[in-house]
Amino acid sequence: MTTTTLPSEIITNWEPHHADLFSKHNLRLNHAMADHPLFTDDALARLIEKSKRDAYHVNTMDNRSHNPRSRREGELGGLSGHETLEAVRKGNIWINIQRPGEVDSGYNDLLEALYAEFEERVPGFKSYKHKMTLLISSPNVTVYYHCDIPGQTLWQVRGEKRVYVYPATGAFLTQQAMEKIVLNMAHETDMPYAAWFDEYAQIFDLKPGEMLHWPLNCPHRVVNANVLNVSFTTEHWADDLRATYAVNYANGILRQKLGMQNLGRATSGLGYYSKLALAGAVKFSGLQKKREMKFKIDFAVDPAAHGSVRDIPAYALQK
Repeated sequence: MTTTTLPSEIITNWEPHHADLFSKHNLRLNHAMADHPLFTDDALARLIEKSKRDAYHVNTMDNRSHNPRSRREGELGGLSGHETLEAVRKGNIWINIQRPGEVDSGYNDLLEALYAEFEERVPGFKSYKHKMTLLISSPNVTVYYHCDIPGQTLWQVRGEKRVYVYPATGAFLTQQAMEKIVLNMAHETDMPYAAWFDEYAQIFDLKPGEMLHWPLNCPHRVVNANVLNVSFTTEHWADDLRATYAVNYANGILRQKLGMQNLGRATSGLGYYSKLALAGAVKFSGLQKKREMKFKIDFAVDPAAHGSVRDIPAYALQK
């Protein structure tokens, strides 16, 4: 168990005007976790070894193109934690460890301390269903254009990465793409992307001890510098975010099942409450769960293989 002693203030350069920017504009701030024991090699190795199979993803992707179909799912292949870190250092992979607090409560302490700071500093902000995902990724790895459904913040701990953040409107985020992600009919990286999108992106070079928060559903992509990267994301829900999710869910059902088009996205009024009831009924019935994606696992992490990726016979895993 890693020490859970946390700094008295995790966000170190908060100013009163940041409250007006939070969740409305891209916001880069400094944090005090870059040198914390939760993120040493020993702590990460222990976390890798003790995480359950349903609590991690391992991915590789062709960094030379923007083809999301090149994304592959893998497994750790029985390596020790330190062997896995060595494979990441010289490979072309990244590992997402979900729910690290199940292994070490220190991560849960950090997660709740972060949101306590946000709720203290941002008037009216009340959140729930907090989640942390730890990201360990190879030098020069690219995470393709995608969006996330809950509110999200990226916290850089070790290494450097460039983050491109795009508007959550128009061609950058179509209703159809969002609905398929919400319904688990598509992966986040299946969203359409064109090179000209970059002309409208806001670009951030994140260094250790920096974090980045963006408005709900803003698409983004990430390019690591030539160094191993360790970061984590925090996710949250709030009442307004849940309302947006319910509308997107119901619109997806109406579009997929009934072929309806020109669907509004209002989160108030009679139409909204009808969609809220539809989303709840479908969720409760379990019908949509039958269409959730399965993951095809077709490689194992291997520090002796090119890119630390060794092909294995494919098998399906559903999470």
